[in-house]
Amino acid sequence: MSLEVKNLSKSFEGKKVLNNISFQIANGQTLGVIGFSGSGKSTLLKIISGILEKDSGEIIYPKDSEIAMSFQYSALFDFLDVYDNIAFPLVERKEFRSKYTKEEISKIVSEKLKMVGLQGIEDLYPSELSGGMQKRVGFARAIVTNPKIILYDEPTAGLDPVTSTMIEDYIVRLKNELNASCVVVTHQLSTIKRAVDYVIMLYQGNIVFKGNVQELLEGRNDYARQFVSASINGPMNIATR
Repeated sequence: MSLEVKNLSKSFEGKKVLNNISFQIANGQTLGVIGFSGSGKSTLLKIISGILEKDSGEIIYPKDSEIAMSFQYSALFDFLDVYDNIAFPLVERKEFRSKYTKEEISKIVSEKLKMVGLQGIEDLYPSELSGGMQKRVGFARAIVTNPKIILYDEPTAGLDPVTSTMIEDYIVRLKNELNASCVVVTHQLSTIKRAVDYVIMLYQGNIVFKGNVQELLEGRNDYARQFVSASINGPMNIATR
């Protein structure tokens, strides 16, 4: 089974943000969504996750698929410790409230922290964690329900190169362990190279490039070439002020 987006469109105040876009992601595959700021990347994630309503089109989800989203700045609750942050979906969502005992939830939280390399930090608060650790706790919370679709919004934003590499490796590891379909919105070429299988580029609400990572890096497409080379010259107009 796969996640399929068909002829998806979305406008805000008459401005078309997504214009009849279509793509498909297989189980165990990671799609990278790239493009300059304002191209509709985050809007796409919000529609897939159900945060935003689409104007038209169709999203076909795998049967009984759980969707998880990892936000750009982790979106952890400052007033909750790591344990309660990760356990939050299991405790607060009605479909999970009576499914697990406290002991089972504790075991699940511990397992998810181990998956992201952060054993034994359940009692710490977000303010006591580094940016990279906060990202990984956000990952643990996202996967606590064993999702088959994982959405990442700028997962390496604001991180140093070494921490970014670690985060990219965890994206790959979690995809493999959960056999999930993943969507990664990113500006980082390192993330594309390390964590992504297939790429689409958005510009003015349209898909202007589709292909694998090697095809993107080869730059045979004018839009791909401009993005990879970070050039101000090309088919995409960039506001300079």
